Amino acid sequence: MEVLHLSSSDLTGGAARATYRLHRGLRQAGYRSQMLVQAKSSHDPSVLVEKKFLRKFNEKLLISERLDDLPARSRSHSRFSPQWVPNRVVSQVAQLKPSVIHLHWIFKGFLNIENLAQFRQPLVWTLHDMAGFTGGCHYAEQCDRYTKSCGACPQLQSSQEQDLSRWVWNRKAKAWRDLDLVVVTPSRWLADCASQSSVFRQTPVRVIPNGLDLQIYKPFDRPAARDRLNLPQDKLLVLFGALDPTSDTRKGWHLLQSALQKLRTTEWKDRIELVIFGASQPEKTVDVGFKVHYLGHLNDDVSLAIAYAAAEVMVVPSVQEAFGQTASESLACGTPVVAFDATGLKDIVDHQVNGFLAAAYQPESLVQGIIWVLEDLERHQFLSENARKKAEISFCLNLQAQQHIALYSELVEKTVS
Repeated sequence: MEVLHLSSSDLTGGAARATYRLHRGLRQAGYRSQMLVQAKSSHDPSVLVEKKFLRKFNEKLLISERLDDLPARSRSHSRFSPQWVPNRVVSQVAQLKPSVIHLHWIFKGFLNIENLAQFRQPLVWTLHDMAGFTGGCHYAEQCDRYTKSCGACPQLQSSQEQDLSRWVWNRKAKAWRDLDLVVVTPSRWLADCASQSSVFRQTPVRVIPNGLDLQIYKPFDRPAARDRLNLPQDKLLVLFGALDPTSDTRKGWHLLQSALQKLRTTEWKDRIELVIFGASQPEKTVDVGFKVHYLGHLNDDVSLAIAYAAAEVMVVPSVQEAFGQTASESLACGTPVVAFDATGLKDIVDHQVNGFLAAAYQPESLVQGIIWVLEDLERHQFLSENARKKAEISFCLNLQAQQHIALYSELVEKTVS
């Protein structure tokens, strides 16, 4: 059996990293797996690059991505993908002749909506956000119009029913009506959203959490980790990070700031310092009441694992998460997590077992969670041990690979019969 993963990237962004990890897990299990991507960052020969006319010219100017953004540009305050740009992916996939095509994050000019019906193999699609079943937005925020037919899209600031989101939704409804597809989501929350959507209401949905290499993401001597990162040994370190964590409002930096401002008024104000990865120190610093250490962009798994191990607690204050890989990575390194009791993070953090689930979007509850994790050394050790156990039970890369192998085999056997 040969599996081909289609993903916009192999390493850039959380969805890409999750896809590449699964790809490596399948190969380590002895299965033939390849990736076909729009933009390649690794040197892995099993990762192939989409063939484009005048490739270097396209890559330099990001033509496909810019074209795909064009219809929503200046209308949307967040990420929005119309998926309309023509491409050569279908013909390239046909030449590779996979047994199963596994779709991942395929937006920003990589695949268009109509491409999916042109594939002849069984399709598995792992959703890494909500864009697969909305009228184009990556996360619906407070809107539930994806359960109907979109239109009058608040993210497009539209009051018209027949707007860009309705056009995108109509194309999906038409092109995917008879699609041979199984949807996979990394969390129960996203599975519920997909099942309630008008696009995937009749489509089988499976939940398979994202996996990790637990030989890399593992507990590490905390003083040694701090030495490696030039962090203080005499403070309690609160960790926060993601891709562009302080500029992406979905990551909840504004809520964490509010929580820290409240925390500074307590007896913890001289004992805690904040560590941020995924962002460099800004020219104009923001006073959060605590000293802040910026680690910048950590582009490899070992550096990320050391950052998790250096902290006493990881805070993931996201407003919406399909899964929340920083939380699972932190648990694997034995560092408890404080997050909101909402969306995909509920599948990762077990309240007062390996972390703390704060009341949704309430900074006061985040403060309560941070203090609860830090205030008792014996409790902290208990949380740390349980964090690692949760990762071993739920996020083992080989377990994820075996669950996918079973799904692929089921689909291939169904096709043959």
